[in-house]
Formats: sequence, structure tokens, C-alpha cells
Amino acid sequence: MKNLNVHDGKLWLGDEPIRLLSGAIHYFRIVPEYWEDRLLKLKACGLNVVETYVPWNLHEPFEGKFNFEGIADLERFIALAGELGLHVIVRPSPYICAEWEFGGLPAWLLKDTGMRLRCNYRPFLDEVDAYYDELMPRLVPLLSTNGGPVIALQIENEYGSYGNDKDYLNHLKDAIRSRGGDVLLFTSDGPEDAMLQGGMVDDVWATVNFGSRTKESFDKLLEYRPGQPLMCMEYWNGWFDHWHEEHHTRPADDVAEVLDEMLAAGASVNFYMFHGGTNFGFYSGANYGDHYEPTVTGYDYDAPLGESGNVTDKFHKVREVIGKYVELGPLKLPEPIPAQSFGTVRMTERASLRGSLGELSSPQRRACPEPMEMMGQNSGFILYETKLSGPRPENKLNLQDVRDRAMVFVDGAYKGVIERWNPASEVSFSVPPEGVTVSVLVENMGRVNYGPLLKDYKGITEGIRFERQFLFDWTIHTLPLDDLSTLRFEPSESNAENEPSFYRGTFEIDEPADTFLNMKGWTKGVAYVNGFNLGRYWEVGPQETLYIPGPLLRKGSNELILFELHGAAALEVRLQAEPVLGSSEKQ
Repeated sequence: MKNLNVHDGKLWLGDEPIRLLSGAIHYFRIVPEYWEDRLLKLKACGLNVVETYVPWNLHEPFEGKFNFEGIADLERFIALAGELGLHVIVRPSPYICAEWEFGGLPAWLLKDTGMRLRCNYRPFLDEVDAYYDELMPRLVPLLSTNGGPVIALQIENEYGSYGNDKDYLNHLKDAIRSRGGDVLLFTSDGPEDAMLQGGMVDDVWATVNFGSRTKESFDKLLEYRPGQPLMCMEYWNGWFDHWHEEHHTRPADDVAEVLDEMLAAGASVNFYMFHGGTNFGFYSGANYGDHYEPTVTGYDYDAPLGESGNVTDKFHKVREVIGKYVELGPLKLPEPIPAQSFGTVRMTERASLRGSLGELSSPQRRACPEPMEMMGQNSGFILYETKLSGPRPENKLNLQDVRDRAMVFVDGAYKGVIERWNPASEVSFSVPPEGVTVSVLVENMGRVNYGPLLKDYKGITEGIRFERQFLFDWTIHTLPLDDLSTLRFEPSESNAENEPSFYRGTFEIDEPADTFLNMKGWTKGVAYVNGFNLGRYWEVGPQETLYIPGPLLRKGSNELILFELHGAAALEVRLQAEPVLGSSEKQ
């Protein structure tokens, strides 16, 4: 049995020294039909290891209810990698960051208002242990100690960027070990004093994450772990995008130069990302620096493989550098996956959100406008309604606090939008003697996935005031929008401006192929194809197209549904063969 271990300052696989040339591919960001294609391309680039995170919230979306099927079939992904001759590094939860909703933590943790995250807090540890009781038995047969491809497991993730609770880290180490996780364990942190001091664990291999300054980063690690083998566990060869930003890119030559520095130093490396994939559904996360910054649907990351798995110039530059250190044969890539334009799709039917509430949700009455987590909801939208007596002079409606974006209606008429990141956004109105009905539709745009503000409740977190007075007695509709099959559409050629509505269109194809949904002319919303949630779109960019993998389509008739919040220039969309990730790209 060949197991990864550390001795004499080197990594060994059994009795032979090994350099880990790894790339990150997240099974949960790729449709399963394409896993083999992406893994074969990773191997063709000269890499010998694939690395993946494991998102807790995907596998336990509701407490005690587990999902390891379809895109969540972790075991099949790992087994497939092994069948293709690759080693596997697994970075399990509880926390993964990854620009993923809540950093992989499940939203239901927040129903406990006293919850303390990522520390030695017994209620949190109890939930982690219960999850590990389900996860580890699935991983253990796939470990190299049992003849499988998994050679290493991570404890937590960049923990030193968050905290310094060694009891917590050691609990995780013991939790993995006691459940049969007997392969090499490791940590990964930024190459800074505080991060390494907070994140390292005794008797656990330490690695660092960076995108440049190779010598400086490795030297800092060696100050704490002299003589140990070096590895950059996250080589940031690209970057992710937030809404309202430009699309991030990094020159391929620059990426190749830094890689050459690492390999010349004798280090191992893991590309973060080798292939990014897509944040399907509502799984994109958010950052919070000076303000809240939600992440786009696409996770292209300017990686060696693009969002749809296309080989980029960066792939070839990386392979060229690897070829200086490893003997590579001729480049052998799998057959290209076709991408096709299917033309214009007319959205000929409409169902208003207001008219569909009975099909989508059952009303619940609460004194206060409770956040999603208290209503048992993870993601999507939530609608709050109350009656406000009159007369009252014009005043501001205060949402305390909105998470993340709210449309306000008074007696059904749209009054404006209030955004978490925009302190200038506000709504004011007066109230006639007969009173009004106030409706607030709040969109969860992704929980914070990194930093000190992880505890990110969604919806209205405290209350709603008209001027200084808190308003009570609310009717609440939870709208996770995970099943639209009950919607009743009617033929419509009208554009319902600022009236949230579902638009439906169909299109015929001869053969499924990859395509990209161009949302130019539409404002903001969510797209579904054949019942599958492709993710959010928004006119602010940079992303203007949503990737539709061919396996989501079917020969013959296909259904497209758009949940549009504000309206469109024309009730049609285009299905094209090329993505648009930034406004300057090909339309």
C-alpha cells in the first residue's frame, strides 16, 4: 500500500519521493457528465493530483437530511479520479470558503441564535460530529490506506485568517482520526505570522496559500516549520468576480513564471483553480470588506480550463513549465465538447409572483419580520407584508437590517429598492386615512464566505420601521424557488415593469450541446432550464451570460423560465456559443 507521508524533509508516496502537481476541480460546480472530461484535461496538463473541497451545506442542506447524489456524488467523483490514474486531496468541511454560500456551512446552524462558528463551542462541535458521522464512512473506503486514491485530508481551511482556537482544530483532527481518517493530514494558511500561528496544528503538515512572492511566502512557512517539504496548497493563478466589478484576469506568462519559481524551489503545488466551473443555483457566496460584495454565478476564475471546460492559453503555458521538470508525452486531450448557438428564445408566457404566491408558499404570521433562518429557509427570496394605518405624512421606511436587496411596494405599487451595500438607497411615502399594505420582497444574494462577518442572517434581521415606529404583525411568504412546477402560466406579450414575474419560453433543438444564455436587455433575476437553477443574472455585470451545460438540455423541446424582478427591454433571450464574462468581450 502506497501512502503519502513526510520524512527527511520530503514527501514520500510509499518508498518513493513524490512532488504533488495538483489542480483544484470542485465536483459540485460541474455537472457529473463532465467530470471525466475535466479530470482527463487536468491529467493531460501534466498534473498527478486533483484536489476538491467538500461543502457541508450541499450535503446536509437541512439538519439530518443528507444528499450525496447527482452533482453531490462525492464518492463517484473520487473513484473516477482514481480510475483515471490520479491521486486525490480532499479538503472536507466544516468550512471551505471557496466563494461558496456561507463558506460551505449550512444555513440551519443560524437558527440557534447563540451559535458560535468555527470554535470550541459544544453545540457547533456536536453538529460537526454528526456530519462527520455521515461523511467519514463515505471517505474511508476511498483512502489510500484502504487502496483508494485519497492521499491527504485537510483540517479546517485557512483557519488562521479567522481564529486561533487550537482546541477546536485538535477536535477536528481527532474527529477525522477517530473515524478512520488515517492518511496524511494538513493545514493551509496565508504566509503571515498571525495566520500560521492561528492555523497550524501540532503533528500536522503545514502548507501555505499565495499567488506571488514565492520565496518570501515559503521562507515565512519555514520559519515555523524548518526543514519540512514545501507546498503551495492554493496557487491563485486567477481570481473570482463580484457583481459591479470588472472580470478578473491574470496574464498566462505571469502565472507560468511564478509556477517555475515554485518548482525550481522543489515545492509541490495545487492550482486554485485548475477549473472553476459554475456556482449553480443560489450557491454563490459573498465577501464583506468595506461593504457587502456578492459573487457572480460564474466561477471561471481565469483558470487553465474556462468555465465550460475549454482549454486556454494558460493551460498550455502551465504545461510547458511542468514539462521542464517532468517528462511529458504528446498532448492528448479528450474530444472537444461542442458549443452551439440555438438562436432567439421568445418568452411568451408569464406568471406574476403576486398571483403565484399560493402555488409557491403558505403564508405564515409573525409579530416581527423574521429572517430566513428562523423560517427554516436557506436561500432564494422572502416576502413580508403588513397593514399600516393612516393618515401619516411622508416618511422613510427603515429596514433594520436588509440582507441583501429589497423591493418595496405600497398597495402593490413599486416604490423603490433598498440595497445592503448602498446607504443612499431609501424609500419614502405618505399614508392616506384608509391605510396601506406594505410589501417588502427581499433577495438573499449569498451569505458571506470569508472573514469575521460569517454569521450572515438573511431577509430582515431586526425589524421594519416607518420613521421611528417599529411595525408588527407581518404575513411572511418564504420563497426558496427550488420547485417551479406548480406555476400556472398564461400567454403574455407584456413586460411587467417592476412587477416580479416568471417568464416562460420553449425552444427546440436537434441535439444537446453546451450553450450560453445571453441576458442582455434583462435587469435582474434567476434563470432555470428544464427545472435546473442556472443561477442569478444582473445587468450590472460583469457576467452577461449564464453557462448551460449540454447535459441539462434534451433533444426536442426545452423549457426556459426567468424570474425577473424589474422587466426587460424585449421578451426574448439568445442562446449563443460563446460566453460574455465582461462587458468588453464579444457579444
